[in-house]
Amino acid sequence: VISNWKRMIRRAIYLPNLWKDFIVNALLNEALTANEAASVTRVPLKQVHRIIDAGLLAGRVETRKGSRVIVGSGLIGLRLAYLMAETLTPKARKRIVGEAILTNSTKAVNEDALTVTIAPIATEVEAGLEKLEKAKASVTIDPDVMGGVPCISGTRVLVHDVGDFIANGDSTDAILGAYPQLSANAIELAAVYALAYPRRGRPSGKPSW
Repeated sequence: VISNWKRMIRRAIYLPNLWKDFIVNALLNEALTANEAASVTRVPLKQVHRIIDAGLLAGRVETRKGSRVIVGSGLIGLRLAYLMAETLTPKARKRIVGEAILTNSTKAVNEDALTVTIAPIATEVEAGLEKLEKAKASVTIDPDVMGGVPCISGTRVLVHDVGDFIANGDSTDAILGAYPQLSANAIELAAVYALAYPRRGRPSGKPSW
């Protein structure tokens, strides 16, 4: 028996507009911290906070357990607000983002002579969410391995050490030279995880090779 969800996906494959709206509807159950949202949308963390503080995501930001989270279509609004920062005036940007996140649709949004297509942004956000899930699945947290500090699965390599290398501008080839047991994909996912879930406590500094 095929679930309703699977039936919807199969229909969506043949109906592009339905598929786009399916992506947006799937986002409605998401609630991400600022760090997770930065990782998923590729918006720098400082800009995430600035966009929230500017009220551009009104109605799509909640406080849970003392932390602000961006919910549902607010993730699309976040990416949209970042992309339009240098294109529109603050008022115009707020109107477009507001319309986009309140309609929960991939339909284009118009502002004077400008038409903003939401569907590609929704697809980008969905891809970012999928990559974050893969990143979480690629990490092991085991009290018997490195004291329970997140490690790349199957190794004793600390995820945040790899994340630090990437943040400091080290190339994938350089990291592979230091950790030949890793793959390029593992390094990419480690960087995603480290951004979404920062190291707790005081940073240990750049690890030695």
